[in-house]
Amino acid sequence: MRATRDLYRAGDVARIIGISRRQLQYWDETDLVPPSDRTPGGHARYTFEDLVALKTAKRLIDAGVSVQRIRKSIRALRDLLPAVERPLAEMVLVATGDVVLAFRDGAAFDAASGQEWVFEVAQFQREVEAFRTEGLGEEAPDSAPAVHAPAELACDPTG
Repeated sequence: MRATRDLYRAGDVARIIGISRRQLQYWDETDLVPPSDRTPGGHARYTFEDLVALKTAKRLIDAGVSVQRIRKSIRALRDLLPAVERPLAEMVLVATGDVVLAFRDGAAFDAASGQEWVFEVAQFQREVEAFRTEGLGEEAPDSAPAVHAPAELACDPTG
């Protein structure tokens, strides 16, 4: 005997998520969050994972993230992490202004570009200490060592 999973009808999903049926239908038609199943008659049926994805999409939109940016982020995350079929349901996403960060397995990524956002403070502290240690011989004894930006971060004031 095979286990069955709970499936939710579109009208129920719209009420649970707090969106209109038309908005739910639009998200399906535009592949933002399609339903996992359909009846033989073509009616959408949603799983709990679909509900999580829909709620995540709604929260991102409520936070000011455009549907286009969410869709772009989903595509990028699927390309970056092929094992993730449904990023909105399988990952933790955080919107900060116009950036959507995705967290998974201790790593943080810009959801649209795939750029990793992990900043290891302890490693950076070791690098700064090494710089200070190397630079002490060049500094005057009564002054603190200056901290300089790496060359790739330096700005050219002439343009």
